[in-house]
Amino acid sequence: MAAMTLALHQVRLDTPIGGMTALATDEALCALEFHNGERLTRLERRLDRWYAPFSFEEGANPIIDAARAWLASYFAGGDDAPPVPLDMRGAPFERRVWEELRRIPRGATTSYGAIARRLGDAGASRAVGMANGANPIAIIVPCHRVIGANGSLTGYGGGLDRKTWLLDHERRWRSDALF
Repeated sequence: MAAMTLALHQVRLDTPIGGMTALATDEALCALEFHNGERLTRLERRLDRWYAPFSFEEGANPIIDAARAWLASYFAGGDDAPPVPLDMRGAPFERRVWEELRRIPRGATTSYGAIARRLGDAGASRAVGMANGANPIAIIVPCHRVIGANGSLTGYGGGLDRKTWLLDHERRWRSDALF
């Protein structure tokens, strides 16, 4: 029996730091990726591995509309609550890292090594970095909040300029910021 083709709704979203592609099923957000040739190529490979067979349907659905509303709130300084259900398909270790990323508070940062220790494997910082880089849902799953052990900004699929912008933005809007 042939597998059913999964319909992925696809929309380009404009943000203050550049265009993003959002992909969603009728049940959950599958991807939110900056327009960057390398990142989109990586996303295509991820879709082929974890979502096949699939087809694209241009246009929003309620899940993408909710993600768009969350992004608008986020960029206006709104809260960090999950916007919509997420469908984060990947290897078990990747999914564990992505769940750990979602625990990093807005305006805070952590290191790859700290995440590895929280996952119970202090020697897995390189694997954490790989899983962090494979994160298919930018901003909502805040991989930009992970920095080097020495406090330096390290790679970010959206570019270090966007990572810097996001971290500065979040620090400005932290709910516990002192004025």
